Amino acid sequence: MSSDIISEEDVLRSKFGTVGPLALAKSRPALDKYSRQFIAMSPFLVISTADSSGKADLSPRGDPPGFVHMIDDKTIVIPDRPGNNRLDTMANIVANPNVGCLFFIPGFEDTLRLNGQARITEDAELLRQCSVNGKAPKVGILIRIDEVFMHCAKALKRSKLWAEDYRQDRAQMPSIARIILDQTCDTGVDETVAEKADTQVEGDYKTGLY
Repeated sequence: MSSDIISEEDVLRSKFGTVGPLALAKSRPALDKYSRQFIAMSPFLVISTADSSGKADLSPRGDPPGFVHMIDDKTIVIPDRPGNNRLDTMANIVANPNVGCLFFIPGFEDTLRLNGQARITEDAELLRQCSVNGKAPKVGILIRIDEVFMHCAKALKRSKLWAEDYRQDRAQMPSIARIILDQTCDTGVDETVAEKADTQVEGDYKTGLY
Protein backbone atom coordinates (compact mmCIF):
# COMPACT_ATOMS: atom_id res chain seq x y z
CA MET A 1 0.00 0.00 0.00
CA SER A 2 2.83 2.42 0.85
CA SER A 3 4.06 2.18 -2.74
CA ASP A 4 0.81 3.82 -3.84
CA ILE A 5 1.43 6.94 -1.75
CA ILE A 6 2.83 10.04 -3.45
CA SER A 7 5.20 11.78 -1.04
CA GLU A 8 7.14 14.18 -3.29
CA GLU A 9 5.74 17.30 -4.94
CA ASP A 10 7.57 16.82 -8.24
CA VAL A 11 6.08 13.32 -8.58
CA LEU A 12 2.65 14.71 -7.80
CA ARG A 13 2.97 17.47 -10.38
CA SER A 14 4.11 15.00 -13.02
CA LYS A 15 0.62 13.47 -12.87
CA PHE A 16 -1.01 16.74 -13.94
CA GLY A 17 -0.70 19.34 -16.67
CA THR A 18 0.95 22.73 -16.34
CA VAL A 19 -0.74 25.54 -14.44
CA GLY A 20 -2.47 28.01 -16.73
CA PRO A 21 -1.27 31.63 -16.73
CA LEU A 22 -4.57 32.97 -15.39
CA ALA A 23 -4.57 30.45 -12.54
CA LEU A 24 -1.11 31.69 -11.56
CA ALA A 25 -1.89 35.38 -11.99
CA LYS A 26 -5.26 35.47 -10.20
CA SER A 27 -3.82 35.52 -6.67
CA ARG A 28 -3.93 39.08 -5.35
CA PRO A 29 -2.06 40.41 -2.29
CA ALA A 30 -4.99 42.54 -1.15
CA LEU A 31 -8.70 43.10 -1.63
CA ASP A 32 -9.86 44.68 -4.89
CA LYS A 33 -13.32 45.82 -5.96
CA TYR A 34 -14.41 42.29 -6.88
CA SER A 35 -13.26 40.56 -3.69
CA ARG A 36 -14.75 43.42 -1.67
CA GLN A 37 -18.10 42.97 -3.39
CA PHE A 38 -17.99 39.21 -2.93
CA ILE A 39 -17.26 39.48 0.80
CA ALA A 40 -19.96 42.15 1.20
CA MET A 41 -22.52 39.79 -0.40
CA SER A 42 -21.41 36.66 1.47
CA PRO A 43 -23.41 35.42 4.50
CA PHE A 44 -21.24 32.34 5.06
CA LEU A 45 -17.62 31.27 5.17
CA VAL A 46 -15.49 28.38 6.36
CA ILE A 47 -12.24 29.18 8.17
CA SER A 48 -9.33 26.75 8.40
CA THR A 49 -6.78 26.79 11.22
CA ALA A 50 -4.14 24.52 12.70
CA ASP A 51 -2.54 24.24 16.12
CA SER A 52 1.18 24.48 16.85
CA SER A 53 1.69 20.83 15.88
CA GLY A 54 -0.16 21.21 12.57
CA LYS A 55 -3.41 19.51 13.62
CA ALA A 56 -6.00 21.06 11.34
CA ASP A 57 -9.55 22.27 11.95
CA LEU A 58 -12.37 23.76 9.90
CA SER A 59 -15.18 25.89 11.29
CA PRO A 60 -18.22 27.57 9.70
CA ARG A 61 -19.09 31.22 10.28
CA GLY A 62 -22.35 32.82 9.22
CA ASP A 63 -24.39 36.00 9.64
CA PRO A 64 -26.32 38.43 7.43
CA PRO A 65 -24.46 39.42 4.23
CA GLY A 66 -21.70 41.89 5.00
CA PHE A 67 -20.98 40.48 8.46
CA VAL A 68 -17.25 40.33 7.71
CA HIS A 69 -15.94 43.84 8.35
CA MET A 70 -13.34 45.10 5.86
CA ILE A 71 -11.06 47.55 7.65
CA ASP A 72 -8.87 48.21 4.63
CA ASP A 73 -7.59 46.35 1.57
CA LYS A 74 -5.30 44.19 3.71
CA THR A 75 -7.39 43.60 6.83
CA ILE A 76 -10.74 41.99 7.69
CA VAL A 77 -12.50 41.10 10.93
CA ILE A 78 -14.76 38.09 11.42
CA PRO A 79 -17.00 38.56 14.49
CA ASP A 80 -17.19 35.62 16.87
CA ARG A 81 -20.77 34.76 17.84
CA PRO A 82 -21.97 32.57 20.74
CA GLY A 83 -21.22 28.88 20.26
CA ASN A 84 -20.33 25.82 22.29
CA ASN A 85 -17.24 27.42 23.90
CA ARG A 86 -14.83 24.78 22.55
CA LEU A 87 -12.88 27.68 20.99
CA ASP A 88 -11.12 25.32 18.56
CA THR A 89 -10.57 28.02 15.93
CA MET A 90 -9.43 30.79 18.25
CA ALA A 91 -7.21 28.56 20.39
CA ASN A 92 -5.51 27.43 17.20
CA ILE A 93 -5.00 31.05 16.10
CA VAL A 94 -3.33 31.88 19.42
CA ALA A 95 -0.88 29.02 18.76
CA ASN A 96 -0.56 29.37 14.97
CA PRO A 97 -1.72 32.52 13.10
CA ASN A 98 -1.98 30.94 9.62
CA VAL A 99 -5.59 30.79 8.42
CA GLY A 100 -7.56 30.22 5.24
CA CYS A 101 -11.13 31.28 4.46
CA LEU A 102 -13.59 30.13 1.81
CA PHE A 103 -16.51 32.52 1.18
CA PHE A 104 -19.85 31.41 -0.29
CA ILE A 105 -22.78 33.34 -1.73
CA PRO A 106 -26.07 31.39 -2.05
CA GLY A 107 -26.76 30.84 -5.74
CA PHE A 108 -23.16 31.57 -6.80
CA GLU A 109 -21.19 28.53 -7.91
CA ASP A 110 -17.83 30.27 -7.76
CA THR A 111 -16.28 31.02 -4.37
CA LEU A 112 -13.64 33.33 -2.91
CA ARG A 113 -10.50 32.10 -1.16
CA LEU A 114 -8.52 34.21 1.30
CA ASN A 115 -5.34 33.31 3.20
CA GLY A 116 -3.55 35.30 5.85
CA GLN A 117 -2.31 35.79 9.39
CA ALA A 118 -4.89 36.01 12.18
CA ARG A 119 -5.04 37.42 15.69
CA ILE A 120 -7.83 37.64 18.26
CA THR A 121 -8.98 41.20 18.92
CA GLU A 122 -11.08 42.66 21.72
CA ASP A 123 -11.02 46.22 20.35
CA ALA A 124 -14.32 47.59 21.69
CA GLU A 125 -14.93 50.11 18.91
CA LEU A 126 -14.14 47.60 16.18
CA LEU A 127 -16.41 44.98 17.74
CA ARG A 128 -19.20 47.54 18.15
CA GLN A 129 -19.23 47.90 14.36
CA CYS A 130 -19.91 44.13 14.16
CA SER A 131 -23.00 44.30 16.39
CA VAL A 132 -26.22 42.48 15.46
CA ASN A 133 -29.47 43.18 17.32
CA GLY A 134 -27.52 45.59 19.50
CA LYS A 135 -25.11 42.88 20.67
CA ALA A 136 -21.41 43.17 19.97
CA PRO A 137 -19.24 40.03 19.88
CA LYS A 138 -16.85 39.42 22.77
CA VAL A 139 -13.92 39.09 20.38
CA GLY A 140 -13.22 39.05 16.67
CA ILE A 141 -10.82 37.27 14.34
CA LEU A 142 -8.58 39.94 12.81
CA ILE A 143 -6.93 38.72 9.59
CA ARG A 144 -4.05 40.36 7.78
CA ILE A 145 -4.43 39.25 4.16
CA ASP A 146 -1.59 37.47 2.35
CA GLU A 147 -3.56 36.47 -0.75
CA VAL A 148 -7.11 36.46 -2.05
CA PHE A 149 -8.51 35.02 -5.25
CA MET A 150 -11.63 33.70 -6.97
CA HIS A 151 -12.10 29.93 -7.13
CA CYS A 152 -13.84 28.38 -10.14
CA ALA A 153 -17.29 26.77 -10.00
CA LYS A 154 -16.38 23.16 -10.84
CA ALA A 155 -16.79 21.76 -7.31
CA LEU A 156 -20.19 23.38 -6.76
CA LYS A 157 -21.33 22.43 -10.26
CA ARG A 158 -20.37 18.81 -9.64
CA SER A 159 -22.08 18.79 -6.23
CA LYS A 160 -25.14 20.78 -7.45
CA LEU A 161 -25.05 22.42 -4.03
CA TRP A 162 -27.71 25.03 -4.78
CA ALA A 163 -29.95 22.85 -6.97
CA GLU A 164 -33.46 22.48 -5.59
CA ASP A 165 -33.73 18.85 -6.74
CA TYR A 166 -30.58 18.03 -4.74
CA ARG A 167 -31.97 19.27 -1.45
CA GLN A 168 -32.18 16.50 1.14
CA ASP A 169 -34.93 15.89 3.69
CA ARG A 170 -33.41 16.59 7.15
CA ALA A 171 -35.74 13.95 8.59
CA GLN A 172 -33.54 11.27 6.98
CA MET A 173 -31.21 11.61 9.98
CA PRO A 174 -31.86 12.17 13.69
CA SER A 175 -31.48 15.65 15.17
CA ILE A 176 -27.97 16.81 16.07
CA ALA A 177 -28.77 16.48 19.80
CA ARG A 178 -29.87 12.87 19.38
CA ILE A 179 -26.84 12.03 17.26
CA ILE A 180 -24.43 13.39 19.88
CA LEU A 181 -26.29 11.66 22.70
CA ASP A 182 -26.11 8.35 20.83
CA GLN A 183 -22.41 8.88 20.10
CA THR A 184 -21.58 9.61 23.74
CA CYS A 185 -23.94 7.33 25.69
CA ASP A 186 -22.91 3.68 26.00
CA THR A 187 -26.28 2.62 27.43
CA GLY A 188 -28.43 3.98 24.60
CA VAL A 189 -30.45 7.14 24.26
CA ASP A 190 -33.13 7.82 26.85
CA GLU A 191 -36.11 9.27 24.97
CA THR A 192 -36.96 11.74 27.72
CA VAL A 193 -33.40 13.03 27.77
CA ALA A 194 -33.35 13.24 23.95
CA GLU A 195 -36.58 15.23 23.81
CA LYS A 196 -35.24 17.64 26.44
CA ALA A 197 -31.98 18.03 24.52
CA ASP A 198 -33.88 18.71 21.28
CA THR A 199 -35.93 21.38 23.04
CA GLN A 200 -32.81 23.00 24.49
CA VAL A 201 -31.07 23.09 21.11
CA GLU A 202 -34.09 24.59 19.35
CA GLY A 203 -34.46 27.13 22.13
CA ASP A 204 -30.82 28.13 21.79
CA TYR A 205 -31.29 28.57 18.04
CA LYS A 206 -34.11 31.03 18.77
CA THR A 207 -32.53 33.02 21.59
CA GLY A 208 -28.80 32.29 21.57
CA LEU A 209 -27.60 33.26 18.09
CA TYR A 210 -26.30 36.58 19.39
